[in-house]
Amino acid sequence: MPVSDPTSAVPPLSADQRKAAAALLRSQTPAAAELGELFARAGHELALVGGSVRDVFLGGHPAGDFDMTTDAVPEQVLEIVGEWADKTWTVGIDFGTIGLRKDDDIFEITTYRSESYGPRSRKPDVKYGTSLEEDLVRRDFTINAMAARLPSYELVDPFGGLAALQERMIRTPGRPEDSFSDDPLRMLRAARFAARLGFTVADDVQAAMRSQASRLSIVSAERITDELTKLMLTDNPAYGIDLLVRTSVADQVLPELPALRMEVDEHHHHKDVYEHSLTVLRQAIELEPRYGLSRDLVLRLAAILHDIGKPKTRTLLPGGKVAFHHHEVVGAKMARKRLTELRFGKEVVAEVSRLVELHLRFHGYGEGEWTDSAVRRYVRDAGPLLSRLHVLTRADCTTRNARKAARLAASYDALEARIEELREREELDKIRPELDGTEIMRILELPPGPLVGKARDYLLELRLEQGELGRERVTQELLRWAEAEGLEPPADSQ
Repeated sequence: MPVSDPTSAVPPLSADQRKAAAALLRSQTPAAAELGELFARAGHELALVGGSVRDVFLGGHPAGDFDMTTDAVPEQVLEIVGEWADKTWTVGIDFGTIGLRKDDDIFEITTYRSESYGPRSRKPDVKYGTSLEEDLVRRDFTINAMAARLPSYELVDPFGGLAALQERMIRTPGRPEDSFSDDPLRMLRAARFAARLGFTVADDVQAAMRSQASRLSIVSAERITDELTKLMLTDNPAYGIDLLVRTSVADQVLPELPALRMEVDEHHHHKDVYEHSLTVLRQAIELEPRYGLSRDLVLRLAAILHDIGKPKTRTLLPGGKVAFHHHEVVGAKMARKRLTELRFGKEVVAEVSRLVELHLRFHGYGEGEWTDSAVRRYVRDAGPLLSRLHVLTRADCTTRNARKAARLAASYDALEARIEELREREELDKIRPELDGTEIMRILELPPGPLVGKARDYLLELRLEQGELGRERVTQELLRWAEAEGLEPPADSQ
């Protein structure tokens, strides 16, 4: 990838601008200066690079993590910092990276390099470079292709990263087609940075995302999932998700989302399920603080995936109506399959799919008075996901009918109040039969086996339906159940 082409249209910074930039970088990253002096004395170059520089110009304050690049190879880096650093580590040495800690600051120093993926390769071909500019051109976006030479803090910005920050624009240092061909994961990173920063992705970058989307097939599921997770935890993941859908990148990683843009014929109409899902995600994020949640990955995945079963369950009814019977059940299975294939953790997969399955449970009870048994079942079925289910259910109301929205909100307010009322009287979060397996075996004189589990399930249903009855009453109910099952009554009960 030639260095000269992308820089030709970038106006150089004036002397005053360079001086001001160096002063700002020095004031915000003073910990880097001492390390820069070490490398200079050893006859090597060192520069702050990437997010460490970008975030300073965005008004941020580095939190003690610094990305750096150097002409020294890893073995030389270790020799230079050996006595200075409190600790070093070599986990990334195969990719030219040495990590170190000094006091409370963390530094990752990477040798100048270039890397690219072969047509079918899942691992990049990494080669050491010879100059800072050569290193910068291989980086993903111009806003990340700025550096500050140390210890002088001279700004190096050959591709207009500062200008892109001012324009709030995502561009690539070279041709975006080359950039995405070298590392297809950058297409997901474009969406993540756009969502995180609220920036626009340049038209030519979006065009390259469309043409290169299929290249994501060479990227491992783990890397894709890591990038999707970072996207989902930004302030506005719906913005990034929509970019992935519009550029066909989502077809490669989350094809269930573009499938939500179902065609609507002139005789059968239903709300736009895709736009609805984006709105639910946005509303869920707004509701997180109310329920003590913060950047909750499980909730956010459930919000964007909650209706993915609708395309498969769409049924046309007389009178222009459309139904999606059992789409929550179908959607839960689809969510489990997709998230498993993406290598999300087992707990995340289980919790997201469970929330998708439960997201209509509230509406199944209508708008009438909830019985105590219905409230108990709702809490029991949600288990530790109850707060997230509260958020998802409320967020799922996207109607523009103000009266309907207010009615649904009031109805859910009433349900939450009922839950708290029952919680004060009963241990709702620990609903279990009033007799355990050992007591059931003793009363019915049964050995361990399936019948004990069946008896326990019966007592759990009794507990859900009628609440706490007391041991004596429950024992009598157990004996009646055993008799109805055709079990021989215990000797002391005859």
